[in-house]
Amino acid sequence: MASDNSDFLEFKPRQKREATIDIGPLMDMVFILLIFFVVTSTFTRETGVEVTKPQAQTASQLEKENILIAITRDGTIHIDERQVDLAGLSDILKGILAKNPEREAVLIADKEAVTGKLVSVIDACTLAGVKKVSIAALNK
Repeated sequence: MASDNSDFLEFKPRQKREATIDIGPLMDMVFILLIFFVVTSTFTRETGVEVTKPQAQTASQLEKENILIAITRDGTIHIDERQVDLAGLSDILKGILAKNPEREAVLIADKEAVTGKLVSVIDACTLAGVKKVSIAALNK
């Protein structure tokens, strides 16, 4: 008996569909979350070093944008998250005051810092033209 292929139906092999994930809505949600976190977050300026502030009963909150200068217990001076010496501090302060002469300086000195270094930094601020110099402290 000869095999006759005409009796059998020919089926085409199924085409495999590729599984895809539509990431459009996912990207929309990520973008919305990003906007939410950017809008609701607050950004604070810091000096870039850890300083233990002394406590004072008369400490008050400053409202303006200030120039933050840190003095560590080792006597190093930091401004804008970088370590500087007294001459470099004067140059940086003069550059900042050239843009906005009304800015005030806040010294964040460690309670273990040498007082002589604090006086030198206050003197450098005054010579650079800073009109008001404050010392940061914790409120009791």
